[in-house]
Amino acid sequence: MASAAAAAAKVAEVRDITRIERIGAHSHIRGLGLNESLEARNVSQGMVGQMTARRAAGIVLQMVKEGRIAGRAVLLAGQPGTGKTAIATALASSLGLDTPFTSMAGSEIFSLEMSKTEALTQAIRKSIGVRIKEESEIIEGEVIEVQIERPATGEGNKVGKLILKTTDMETVYDLGGKMIDSILKEKVQSGDVITIDKATGKITRLGRSFTRARDYDATGQQTRFVQCPEGELQKRKEVVHTVTLHEIDVINSRTHGFLALFSGDTGEIKPEVREQINGKVAEWREEGKAEIIPGVLFIDEVHMLDIECFSFLNRALENEMAPIVMMATNRGVTRIRGTNYKSPHGIPLDLLDRMIIVPTVPYEEKELKEILNIRCEEEDCQLTDDALTVLTRIALETSLRYGIQLITTSYLIARKRKVNEVEVEDIKRAYELFYDEGRSVQFLKEYQQEFMFNESDGDADAEVEMDVK
Repeated sequence: MASAAAAAAKVAEVRDITRIERIGAHSHIRGLGLNESLEARNVSQGMVGQMTARRAAGIVLQMVKEGRIAGRAVLLAGQPGTGKTAIATALASSLGLDTPFTSMAGSEIFSLEMSKTEALTQAIRKSIGVRIKEESEIIEGEVIEVQIERPATGEGNKVGKLILKTTDMETVYDLGGKMIDSILKEKVQSGDVITIDKATGKITRLGRSFTRARDYDATGQQTRFVQCPEGELQKRKEVVHTVTLHEIDVINSRTHGFLALFSGDTGEIKPEVREQINGKVAEWREEGKAEIIPGVLFIDEVHMLDIECFSFLNRALENEMAPIVMMATNRGVTRIRGTNYKSPHGIPLDLLDRMIIVPTVPYEEKELKEILNIRCEEEDCQLTDDALTVLTRIALETSLRYGIQLITTSYLIARKRKVNEVEVEDIKRAYELFYDEGRSVQFLKEYQQEFMFNESDGDADAEVEMDVK
């Protein structure tokens, strides 16, 4: 169990790695776009319209931040293309890094090499954070001088000295090989304010001292100036690590459990291990060493779960160590997977009764135009006003997703003409090249006899019922 706290720092280090972000379907969303009284602004932080649903999500966000209520279920229900996943993405952006947010699709649990209930259990425990507090001894001061002597022959150990000071005192430290390597790696130089963790030897640069602000004529934007520390060099500092219950499970379930966090091959974790961890975390809470942070588990396409999963979720929501579960579906009255019974949204009535349901409605034309305009900025494509109007009309008559898909394709067509602004003819050309769902169905009806394995009865107006088996 002690290894969980020790490895927490390493987990934090992994999260500090700079992320490389690509332009995705919802990469333009920065938050829910709410004001201080949780009222939705019409256009804000990449979100457009859906005022009622966004305000409801804002109340859920407030519940999560307060951390008092766990085990609540929220269902986002609406037609395809009404912004259900966008609202969940906005909620995740608003939560911040410390609050766990886990996103998964309903069909994911059937493709993993573990039981369905184990996959759900891991997803639930990924959504519960543990804020672990511990005191550590550190040395904090301004670097006066760094002396590193290398052997003339190039062989043998390096030796060195480090002179640190605060406003009250100054001390000389002898450096060993590992500390010298750390100082060279961090590029520590005279005038830096650093902290050294005595337990691990980790060196952290806090910034440059204000007394050295005039050493250079120019400094980079990333250069940060801080005051010289006061008091003694050696201090006791409270360090806070935030990890998820799942990370603690993995670390304690095997000898090299920490490495499994990188490979993703966590496998099934025994219930006994989880019980011990729950007991230990409860002890830490009583002693004031740890704090539970209930997060959010988002399950998209929740109608893809079967009756066994729904039954498990019913029980899991009653547990005090349960996150807020947010689900999304675009189904109406349909069959519950694994049964012959039909139910609203393909979800059993007893689970629906535990949920608060947030409806999403189709976008109006002016909202579609605003969304397409935001996506054009995100994808760095310039459209004329007429082209944007035509694209909005296409999105209204077909679907928003199809309209968004035409932005980059139209821009590439415009580039072929050696112009940087998309015009109406480019939109029309892309519309002719790429079919939407309606025209694709019409094409199939016209040429259905020429396709292989045609199961249609030949009636062009016959209804095709799609059912999940």
